Amino acid sequence: MSQAVANERKKSNIDVVSILGHFAPLIFLAILVVGLSILRPSFLSAFNIFNVLRQISFIGILAVGMTFVILTAGIDLSVGSVLAFAGIVCATVAKGSRSLLEGGVTDPGGVRVLLAALAAIAVGLLIGLLQGTLTARAGIPAFIVTLGGLGAWRGATLLWTDGQPISSFSDDFKFWGQGFVGPLPVPVIFFLAMVVIGQIVLKYTQYGRWIYALGGNPEASRLSGLNVKALITSVYVISGFCAGLAGFLLTSRLNSAEQVAGQGYELQAIAAVVIGGTSLFGGQGGMIGTLIGAMLIGVLNNGLVILNVSPYYQQIVIGAIIVLSVYIDQLAKQRSRAA
Repeated sequence: MSQAVANERKKSNIDVVSILGHFAPLIFLAILVVGLSILRPSFLSAFNIFNVLRQISFIGILAVGMTFVILTAGIDLSVGSVLAFAGIVCATVAKGSRSLLEGGVTDPGGVRVLLAALAAIAVGLLIGLLQGTLTARAGIPAFIVTLGGLGAWRGATLLWTDGQPISSFSDDFKFWGQGFVGPLPVPVIFFLAMVVIGQIVLKYTQYGRWIYALGGNPEASRLSGLNVKALITSVYVISGFCAGLAGFLLTSRLNSAEQVAGQGYELQAIAAVVIGGTSLFGGQGGMIGTLIGAMLIGVLNNGLVILNVSPYYQQIVIGAIIVLSVYIDQLAKQRSRAA
């Protein structure tokens, strides 16, 4: 009888840990929203909600690409620098010059804006391909490759315009970062579209199943005939694409291509993915969790500002949440193995 009771208690504990592992971000987000709405009723105003969504959209787009990378047990520390470099390149294409002297002259708009967007995305794709190839085929750890990229692409951004920003764009250019479609800011539409596409790819395509298999057991994936090197390269290409797109949208939003754009974004993108339940060890997680993680970070940052809390505390809180998320993930896996 006592053994049966012990088994029931053990099963109950496993269930609690499993629930926390799956729903902790959503539970914490709900608590945070309720608490902030009580402390500051203006928090739930439409203006503030759309403001939060727009603030997280750029990091959220990076987090979509980061989700693919982390699902393979990889990491991409370079996305913030790639975003900045892509932004500088797209600004140069838009204006037809990388000289600061062109800063007060708007771009001609129209087709030039399309070319600028394509240039930013092309930069991201090429960098992703390079870093993915170095990781998958040269055998250099992703942490080292992308850590080097974090510094290298930031340096390339500074060299491109000798450390000076490029600013003042046409209304056509600014629409993509500052405009609205109905009540929704354009960057938010891109972010949500990327989440939906990512969710479909991961959950309902063969490629998505390969990504989960690779992250779960790389050696078994190789032995089963999967092209592991091509798959690893592909996730960094996806991450680069997202960084290029975010670079274009952020440049449009700021009406300026800044050399310091995207600083710290890589950590917030990783935080959104990990907080959302994607395991740093690969093979577990998804886009819905990333969406929740990004929203949690956005609501937390916005709430601290509304409550007049020093912004220095934001990084401390986010760091603590990351550690707690990984701990819960590890605990859930240990309980699962023990069962």
